[in-house]
Amino acid sequence: MKILSGTSNLKLSKDISKKLKLKLVNTNIRRFADGEIYIEINENIRGNSVFVVQSTSFPANDHVMELLITIDALKRGSAKRISAIMPYYGYARQDRKSGPRTPISAKLVANLICVAGADRALMVDLHAGQIQGFFDIPTDNLFAAPVFISDIQKKFNASNTIIVSPDVGGVVRARAIAKRVDCDLAIIDKRREKAGVSEVMNIIGNVEDKYCILIDDICDTAGTLTNAAFALKKKGAKSVISYITHGVLSKPAVERINNSPIDKMIITDSIQANDEIVKSSKIEQLTIAPLIGEAINRISDNRSVSSLFA
Repeated sequence: MKILSGTSNLKLSKDISKKLKLKLVNTNIRRFADGEIYIEINENIRGNSVFVVQSTSFPANDHVMELLITIDALKRGSAKRISAIMPYYGYARQDRKSGPRTPISAKLVANLICVAGADRALMVDLHAGQIQGFFDIPTDNLFAAPVFISDIQKKFNASNTIIVSPDVGGVVRARAIAKRVDCDLAIIDKRREKAGVSEVMNIIGNVEDKYCILIDDICDTAGTLTNAAFALKKKGAKSVISYITHGVLSKPAVERINNSPIDKMIITDSIQANDEIVKSSKIEQLTIAPLIGEAINRISDNRSVSSLFA
C-alpha cells in the first residue's frame, strides 16, 4: 500500500500518511510555462495498491486535471490498484439538470476519473448521495459526522443545545447528528432565487435561549449561513455555532463570517485553508485525517468501511 499526494491539500495527505505510518510516494508535480501539468513518479509502484489523495477544490479545473494525469501515470507504471481519495469532490453541486440545456458535471467528472483508470473512489460528505451511482467503480462516501459529534459532546450540554438544518435538504444530515448527541432539531425554511442568493422565510422549532448548532456540508460564499445566523439571533438564540464539512469559503465568505452573529465556525481540513481562513478568530479546523486513514486501512484489508459509522 502506498499513499500519493496531489498538490491540493498536502498537509492532509501528510497527516493521513502519518496515521498509516507510511511515507508519501516521491513525486515531481510541476507546471510547464503555459500551465500544462507535468507529473513524474520517482519510485517503483509496480504491483502496488496506490491511494491518490487529491481534493478537487479551487482551482477546481487544475486539481481535477492533476488527479486524472496522476491516475494515468500510475496506470502506465503498472500499479495493481488505484484508489482516488477525494476528501472534497468538486462539481458535486451540478448533480442534475437544473434547467434546459444544462450539464450534469458531477457525472462528467466521475466518467473522467473512471476512464483515466481509477479502480475505486472515496469521498467525504458528498453533496448528493446519488453521485456514488455516477461512478462505474466501487465508491465510498465517508461522513464527517463522527468528528463533529465528538466535538459537540465535549463542548455543549444537550439540555440547552439545538441542532439546526439551514435548509430542508440538509434535514437528514442534521437529524442524524441531533439523534446521536440527544438534542432537539430545528429547520430553517429558506427560498433560493438563484445560486448564491437565499432568503430565510421561517424557522421551524424553538431556538429561544438555546445554543444553536448549524450543520451543513458545504459553505461557499456563506450567504445562506450568515442569513440563518441573523434569523436565529432574531428569534432569541443564545449563541450560533456552525459545523461545516467543506469550507470552500470563496470571497467574500470569511469577511461575511467575521461580521456576522456566528460565534464560531468549525470546518474540516478536507480543503486546505488559506491565510485568510487561518487568521480568522471565528474559524476553527478539525482534522479528518484519522477518519480517512482508517477507511484506507479497511479498504486495503478488504474490511467493511460502512461499519465505521454504525
